[in-house]
Amino acid sequence: MSKEVLAKSVDGKGAFQRLSSVYRNWVKADGSTRFAPESGRYHLYVSYACPWASRTLMLRSLKGLKKAISVDVVDWLMTEKGWSFNPEVAGCTPDSVNGYSCLRQVYTEHGAENFNGKVTVPVLYDKKNKEIVNNESSEIIRMLSAEFNEFCETEEQRKLDLYPEHLRAGIDGVNEWIYTSINNGVYRAGFAQTQEAYDKAVHELFNALDRAEEILSKTRYLTGSEFTEADVRLFVTLIRFDMVYVQHFKCNRKRIIDYPSLWPYVRDIYQMPGVKETVNMEHIVKHYLKSHKHINPFGIVPINPILDFEEPHQRENI
Repeated sequence: MSKEVLAKSVDGKGAFQRLSSVYRNWVKADGSTRFAPESGRYHLYVSYACPWASRTLMLRSLKGLKKAISVDVVDWLMTEKGWSFNPEVAGCTPDSVNGYSCLRQVYTEHGAENFNGKVTVPVLYDKKNKEIVNNESSEIIRMLSAEFNEFCETEEQRKLDLYPEHLRAGIDGVNEWIYTSINNGVYRAGFAQTQEAYDKAVHELFNALDRAEEILSKTRYLTGSEFTEADVRLFVTLIRFDMVYVQHFKCNRKRIIDYPSLWPYVRDIYQMPGVKETVNMEHIVKHYLKSHKHINPFGIVPINPILDFEEPHQRENI
């Protein structure tokens, strides 16, 4: 995040406030919007480093949509110019759709007229009409879960519903406090510019982690025995926590490996078919430590802990 964008995201008390997404159109299988689900029509612009983008990569993989929806991956290093394409960096790609050098060009050429806002990942892009559909990750994962079922690779993936009707109230309730206090909470702590703002954010963060720990000590997943989008949303923060947020964002009261339920829970999800491939720890660590010059001006990457995400989780019978 550049200094300019960060300045716009901090209130008068030094507290970080996330800016709202701009593009909020929907792909719908029922024909209620002008964006119909089609194989090969839609494209995701993502970063492996970004937890919000990782949500969409997880859904694309879990739902068997890799053949139906293409992907380009930006460089892990965010400069003052924002996200860029650098195929010479391992794990990154060129812009295979438009041939641009940076993501801002997608926004300015295929987004709102005279766009001058924050350029974020993920982006769901319509290759047919050459326009941005949506850049709000919570809405993109809902689309991937429900609107592309005819293009899933297997029947099991077609039936996978991460926002089932009978659990929606519970999912929505969990999502609300997890987003505020954990997903965005780590950023509120890390980007705080006053002691007061940091103290408030970090205490809310660990209270919420304790709350999640209590739930997961009794049930395998956040809303019971079924894996849902709530678990996806929590996982993408937890997988980064000990490697980045503990030291870089000063979220160091406890590590995830110190929680008897949260740590096996992370391994449980990581070991699901299709999830591991969406986690690139090199991109994650290097992005935060080398892009946030206002926090780590010399760009020194710490040695970091050795974490075994492949260790048996033993949560099958919870």
